[in-house]
Amino acid sequence: MDETWFAPVCTYCERADGSFWAEPVNALSNAAFLIAAEAVAWRERQAPRRDPVVLGLAGLVAVIGLGSFLFHTLAVRWSLLADVIPIAAFIHAYFFLAMRRFFAFGPGPALAATLLFAAFGFGLEPALDILFGPALAAATNGSLGYAPAILALLGVGTGLLMPRGGHDPARHAAGVSLLGLAGLFALSLAFRTLDRSLCASLPLGTHFLWHVLNAGVLGGLLVTALRYRARRG
Repeated sequence: MDETWFAPVCTYCERADGSFWAEPVNALSNAAFLIAAEAVAWRERQAPRRDPVVLGLAGLVAVIGLGSFLFHTLAVRWSLLADVIPIAAFIHAYFFLAMRRFFAFGPGPALAATLLFAAFGFGLEPALDILFGPALAAATNGSLGYAPAILALLGVGTGLLMPRGGHDPARHAAGVSLLGLAGLFALSLAFRTLDRSLCASLPLGTHFLWHVLNAGVLGGLLVTALRYRARRG
């Protein structure tokens, strides 16, 4: 493997050197993802019908926690991929699930919508760089890449609340849940964004709160999908 893959990455307040345990709080707070994954798996086992899709996504949440743990301990470029790739996989897999489960899209239209969402997500940050310069990405501490996920939550949640042939309690409950989770995700993203700017006054930083709250968001998304399926029978 090229040596550039082993280049150190020092991005967060807590990391003061290149040692394995330089970010103990950031590293150990990833246990929140494992707890969320197990909580969703437990809920899935209690459901009237097994839900292998949600169970598989719960496993992906656990992988997110392990990948982030690698990044916050090894802190080299290849471990950054172990952090971001599972997150991207979850975002797009859940979007596909939302199209299928909440809006009853067929496999083809759901895949097409997911690919369009992916193209929007991958193109947004470069487009903003062209319009406003790379300073915007630096000011947000790299959090711009998560803006499409918030927009998707807001869009899907709002779409579920729109009237469609009479009141549908299952759709309404799912829409309210997704909008609430969008708010929680925005709060977690704020802690991720503020981490570096608070280093002088808060050496521990706030990135660990991004882990804890984001684990709650991912778990909440999967529980929402489980509840919707149960209400639909």
